[in-house]
Amino acid sequence: MGYKKKTIILAVIALLLALLYIFYDLSGNIGYILPRRTIKVIAIILTGGAIAFATTIFMTITNNRILTPSILGLDSLYLLLQTFIIFIFGSNSLVMMESSINYFISVFLMILFSLLLYQFLFKGEGNNIYFLLLIGMILGTFFNSFTDFMQVLIDPNEFMVAQDAMFASINNVNTDLVWISVIIVALVMVYFSQFYKYLDVLSLGKDHAINLGVPYNYVVKRLLIVVAILISVATALIGPITFLGLLVVNVAYEMMKTYRHLYIILGSVFVSIIALLGGQFVVEKVFVFETTISVIINFIGGVYFIYLLLKENKSW
Repeated sequence: MGYKKKTIILAVIALLLALLYIFYDLSGNIGYILPRRTIKVIAIILTGGAIAFATTIFMTITNNRILTPSILGLDSLYLLLQTFIIFIFGSNSLVMMESSINYFISVFLMILFSLLLYQFLFKGEGNNIYFLLLIGMILGTFFNSFTDFMQVLIDPNEFMVAQDAMFASINNVNTDLVWISVIIVALVMVYFSQFYKYLDVLSLGKDHAINLGVPYNYVVKRLLIVVAILISVATALIGPITFLGLLVVNVAYEMMKTYRHLYIILGSVFVSIIALLGGQFVVEKVFVFETTISVIINFIGGVYFIYLLLKENKSW
C-alpha cells in the first residue's frame, strides 16, 4: 500500500475517532456537553498536530529519530515556572487561578528562553546543533533539580497543585486559550511555509544540504524558532507530554516508508491525533478519569523509546 493511501486511511481513522468522541453516549444537557466535547477535540487536534509537526522538523534538523524537542528543556522550564509561582505566591495567586495569565506567561518565557539559547549558541561559527542539544539537556536537568528542590519545601497541599501541572490534562482546557492557540499556530504555519522546500534536503545531513545550496544556518535557526513556538503553545495549553512526539513520528516513519516530508508530517499529525483521541477516550470511558492521558502516552512512549535504543544498538 502506498504512502498516499496510508495517509488517507489515517485521516479517516482520526475523523471517525473525533466523531466517536463527540457523539458517543451523548445524553442529558446536549447544549452544554456537545460544545465542551467539541472544544476538547479541537484542543487535541491542535496539541497533537503541533507536537507531531515540531518533532518531525526537529528530527529532520538533527538527523536523528530518537531526539525530540523535549531535550531543549522546554518541558522542564514549564514545570519550573509552575512550581516557582506556587512557591512564591501560592496556589491561590492570580497567575495560578487565571489560566489565561498563566498561559501567556508560560508561552512568553519558553519562547524567550529558546530565542536566548539560540542567539547565544549560534553566535559563534564553531557551534553546531549538537552543542545546542547538549546545553539544552544540561539546562533541563538543572530546571528539574530546582523544581524538585522547591517542591520539597512547599506545603503538601500546595505540592498537590504543583503535581497536577506535571501531567497534561485536556478536561479543564480554557476555550478562549484554544482559539488563541489556533491563531498562533496558524501564523507559525504561514511563516514556516517559506522553509518547507528545504526539509527533504535537510534530511540528507548538513554537508549534503550545504553542497546542494541550502543556507543551512539561516534555515535551521528559523526552523528551531518554529519548533520552540509550537512546543511552547502545546505545553502551555494542556501540559507536557514528553514521549508523544517520539512515539508518533517514529510510527509515521515506519508506516510511510518515504523521504517526502509532506506525507511524513501528515502521517505524524494524524497518528498523534489518533493517539490522543484514543487515549482520552480510554481515560474517560475505561478509567473514569482515574488517570491522565499523559501517563498512558508516556508509558507507551517510554517502552517504545527503549525499543528504539535497543534497535539502534543492534544496528551498531
